[in-house]
Amino acid sequence: MGSLKRRIKERLEKYLELDTVGIRNTLLNIFLEIKEATVDTIHKILSKKYDVSHNMVASMIGYVHSKLGILRARKESYKTPTVYTLKDDYVELVKSALIKPKPT
Repeated sequence: MGSLKRRIKERLEKYLELDTVGIRNTLLNIFLEIKEATVDTIHKILSKKYDVSHNMVASMIGYVHSKLGILRARKESYKTPTVYTLKDDYVELVKSALIKPKPT
C-alpha cells in the first residue's frame, strides 16, 4: 500500500474510532451501497435511524471529502446540489476499515 493510502487509512480508522453512535460507519456504508448521493439523500437515510440535522450531515460529508479525501464532488451547475461519490481507488480501503475484528 502506498504512503498516501496508508495515511488515508490511518485517518479513516481514527475517524471511525471516535464514532460512539455508529453514524460515521453508517455514512460510509451508504456510499458503498448507493455509490453517489447528495447531502439531502444522505440526510433522509440517516434521519430514519439517528437524530441528525441537515447541517450535521453536510458537515460529516464535507469532512470526509476534504480531510479524508475519499469522496469526489460533482456539481452540474450552480443551481443543482453537489453529488458526492466514493472514489474507486478507495472502495476496498473503506471496506477494510469498516471491518472490525471481534473482541475475544
